[in-house]
Amino acid sequence: MADNVNGMVDNEANSVPNENSNENNSGDKSPPPPVTPPPAEVETQEIIVINENTEELDLNHGRIGKIENLEPLKRLERLYLRWNLIKKIEGLDTLSTLVELELYDNQITVIENLDNLVNLEVLDLSFNRIKEITGLDNLLNLKKLFLSSNKITEIKNVKNLPKIELLELGDNRIREIKNLDGLQMLKQLYLGKNKISKIQNLEALTNLEILVLQSNRITKIENLEQLTNLDQLYISENGLDAIENLDYQVKLQTLDLAMNRITVIDNVRHMVHLEELWLNDNQISEWSSVEYLQENKNLTTIYLERNPVASDPSYRRKLKLILPSLQQIDATLCK
Repeated sequence: MADNVNGMVDNEANSVPNENSNENNSGDKSPPPPVTPPPAEVETQEIIVINENTEELDLNHGRIGKIENLEPLKRLERLYLRWNLIKKIEGLDTLSTLVELELYDNQITVIENLDNLVNLEVLDLSFNRIKEITGLDNLLNLKKLFLSSNKITEIKNVKNLPKIELLELGDNRIREIKNLDGLQMLKQLYLGKNKISKIQNLEALTNLEILVLQSNRITKIENLEQLTNLDQLYISENGLDAIENLDYQVKLQTLDLAMNRITVIDNVRHMVHLEELWLNDNQISEWSSVEYLQENKNLTTIYLERNPVASDPSYRRKLKLILPSLQQIDATLCK
């Protein structure tokens, strides 16, 4: 069980006294407007160490405003500080044994003061206010880095993380895929909900298994020839009008192309391991496109709702006749 914290910091704002200046002898004068009190400071808690031998400390949702008083924890491996009010990364210099650090959903603006965390493997700084990737140079054992839902505009300062396997940069302000050359061990890359217009600079990521690019500005599938180990590819909510340039993705099990402008199902027949194909909210109108999938014998799930073909009264029956391997059509399991 993870330890918890108790205790409070006296940060409450002082109450503003009422002003009595409206007492005057002139009955025809209006009283002055009431005084507007200053905004109250946010009430926070103080971290209090309970067990110095703890290896896991859970301080989630504790209204903590500052990281402090952790020096006695010489064996701490996992520190969870999600959903707090922390503005600065500090007070961690003595925690060299730390393997996992979660600071999800705080108010942090700068990645800093992590140099002594040489054994850190997991770092979660999602849902903060970070604008730039910095301060990671000493984290040579880092395997998972979560930076989603920040204000990052550029991918940089990550190429010297030799053991990184998962990089989450979704929901930021990134316009270009770049500076990933040194991440040969990377298996999962999440870049959804950014402003990326082109798939590029992924050639070195030959061990990549999951690539997420949904909700960007991509109009063409391209430059994936070296990613022969891809298992899952997500490019929904972009501007694609064709399925193309996936000849080397023979290991794909999940392909998400939903919410694009695709009119024809094509260039997936070679994906002999394909199990899930998401094509809902496109412009597929011909049953011949569906018949093309008959060679994909392992296909168990297909999403085609909100395509013209789905308006056929016999839509589900026809799908099942054409593709007998299906176990799920759209969000409904087959009977």
